[in-house]
Amino acid sequence: MKTSQMNVKKIVLIGMLGAIGAILMFIRTPLPFMPPFMDFDLASLPEMIGGFALGPMAAVFIILVKILAKFAMLGTSSMFTGEIQNFLLSCAYVLPAVWIYDRHKSKKSAIQGMVVGTVICAIVAVFTNLYIIIPFYASLGNMTVQSIIDMCSAVSPIITNTVTLAIFGIIPFNLIKNGVASIITYVVYKKISIPMKKFAGER
Repeated sequence: MKTSQMNVKKIVLIGMLGAIGAILMFIRTPLPFMPPFMDFDLASLPEMIGGFALGPMAAVFIILVKILAKFAMLGTSSMFTGEIQNFLLSCAYVLPAVWIYDRHKSKKSAIQGMVVGTVICAIVAVFTNLYIIIPFYASLGNMTVQSIIDMCSAVSPIITNTVTLAIFGIIPFNLIKNGVASIITYVVYKKISIPMKKFAGER
């Protein structure tokens, strides 16, 4: 009975963190000189905190709840390609960090994990954007990939092709976004994780 209660509490906590992530997806803002189709948000914050506190599987479920909750509220405008990309990038950022932290739980391993996760996510973002998202939106809007690059060039003239879009747009955007989330996680994690673990029955 006690184990069952702990599992229910953990599920409730995962649901709450996923819902918070979905809400944070609505609080977004563009970054100066970044591609106009990329908006900054802190939806990965509850995923990282939940992953550190409850483990990698919990992190995956938090990501899924976030995406499903957003879909339930708004539906999809990208035939699920945006949701797939969101899942891939969230996992690419959170899971490496959680796995490294789980091997030896310390501030040093948490920092190392978040740095690794941030770098991996930026690399994955290049491929998901260049080979999934941008071609899809170009096809959906009856445009070419170059026309989308031209839109980015209007914001940042240094972006002229897919290579410069990756170097000066996609990579720095994701480094900034996940870097900020990592810093906030590092600052608040210990204070938040203690009541979270007690509630979920985690040690």
